[in-house]
Amino acid sequence: MTPQEIQSRVLYRDKRMLVVDKPAGLPVHAGPGGGVSLEDSLGALRFGLPEPPALAHRLDRDTSGCLVLGRQRSALRRLNALFAEGRVRKTYWALVVGQPAHERGRIDLPLRKVSGRQGWRMKAEADGQPALTEYRVLARGPSHAWLALYPRTGRTHQIRVHCAVSGWPILGDPLYGTGMSEPDRHGLQLHARAVSLPLYPDCAAVEVEAPMRADMARNLRAQLGEQEIEI
Repeated sequence: MTPQEIQSRVLYRDKRMLVVDKPAGLPVHAGPGGGVSLEDSLGALRFGLPEPPALAHRLDRDTSGCLVLGRQRSALRRLNALFAEGRVRKTYWALVVGQPAHERGRIDLPLRKVSGRQGWRMKAEADGQPALTEYRVLARGPSHAWLALYPRTGRTHQIRVHCAVSGWPILGDPLYGTGMSEPDRHGLQLHARAVSLPLYPDCAAVEVEAPMRADMARNLRAQLGEQEIEI
């Protein structure tokens, strides 16, 4: 991204942290083979400080939405600790294929990383690390549902695996869901909608929301109908 493009995606800024709206399809780090990543553009987010901000957590390449950056080393340590302790409240929106039976629920399934010939993935295994996701149905269509998901732990691919194992994978998921059958039609329909960050002890938590991305809004309306949703 150009400096102007990444600066236009800043959702929140103060002296200690930034929250940006990460676009879908852009990894936060370069992979083993190199390539373009969000980190390449962080120099444009110094806003007068001598060093660029650093990532306080990660989002998958194809997940869009709220990404938190620390602007100072002390702030980054504090943010890292908040994420590690589960004190950052995160809300995701997802368009899933299938229908949860209940309007609200929780998925409590441990996850473990497994490797194979085609690479690694996460699996629900009894001896895995604890993983808990709560959800709420926002709207339903004939064959899809729009969910708000609240991960209470921060395991890799947690929401994606929990949705898939529950019988309603995220639309466009190439690893756990429907994406391999229609790779050109759908990107991963998962969006980090909001974060709540208790960074300052004597103040209310910082609340930040990322607007819905255009392709996901189109898919929601196509699957659920214009009258069913308000974005």
